[in-house]
Amino acid sequence: MPARDIVKRARSFAPKALRAAAVMLACLGASGQGVPSGELIPVDAALILAVDVSQSVDENRYRLQSEGMAEALESKAIADTIASGPYGRIAVQFVVWADGVETTIPWQIISSSETAAAFAGRIRQQTQRKGEYTCMARMMRTIEQDMLDDLPFKATRTILDISGDGIDNCADPTAIEDARDRLLRRGVTINGLPIIVHGENDVVGAGAYRAPGFGLRPLARGPGIETTLDRWFQDHVIGGQGAFVQPSQGYEEISRAFRQKFLNEISSVGFDRDRFAIAPNHLADSALSRPAN
Repeated sequence: MPARDIVKRARSFAPKALRAAAVMLACLGASGQGVPSGELIPVDAALILAVDVSQSVDENRYRLQSEGMAEALESKAIADTIASGPYGRIAVQFVVWADGVETTIPWQIISSSETAAAFAGRIRQQTQRKGEYTCMARMMRTIEQDMLDDLPFKATRTILDISGDGIDNCADPTAIEDARDRLLRRGVTINGLPIIVHGENDVVGAGAYRAPGFGLRPLARGPGIETTLDRWFQDHVIGGQGAFVQPSQGYEEISRAFRQKFLNEISSVGFDRDRFAIAPNHLADSALSRPAN
């Protein structure tokens, strides 16, 4: 390889290495627990919280969504469940998505009520980013291509949490399924939290709002072209060992839904990474969760 190409390639890797080092130092500071130099930080789970900020999410809905997630993380039940894990800590990253994808809170270790409250506080401090379309497949591809290689953790599980109030209106279901399957091959479990607003999105289909150039194409379900939002998440979004859908019945109930979802995720510590491979049916080990009473 010519010398100029070697230099160019080295420069291209440098930002990633610096970002990974910075994240590791931040995580060590947040956790208060040292890790020998050169070793990855072991965590029970690495959660990527992917939050929908498309056009349907107005200022009030964004506030309810953020506050609900923050309240869930501050729950004593969450802190107790994290502490009961083999390593007693998880890593969390906050990502917003619509037309594009942006990491607004980088990786942080949560290992106590104090560190959970600190992360919840950062969620509340976020300025609302605004997008228009619900480009879920694009978000999945970005995470798979740009966010998985720099993890400064040795995670028992890596989980992508997708919350949103609509179907992808930028791509066909086949594109979403392809993006999902690429993530599954990387060992990622994908869980979904559809926010069902009755009378607005409880039934979705070909009449849904779509991006320019993306026609009113029917969804592949039965004799008709309609399906429910939670069923759409199950059919096209979630996958991996133990994957599930946790619906929220409106934005007002989202704190309860997030709390139940986090508890289900971080209490399931007995995962075998060899079983993350894609099965003939990606739902072979998935379940459609019912709202908690």
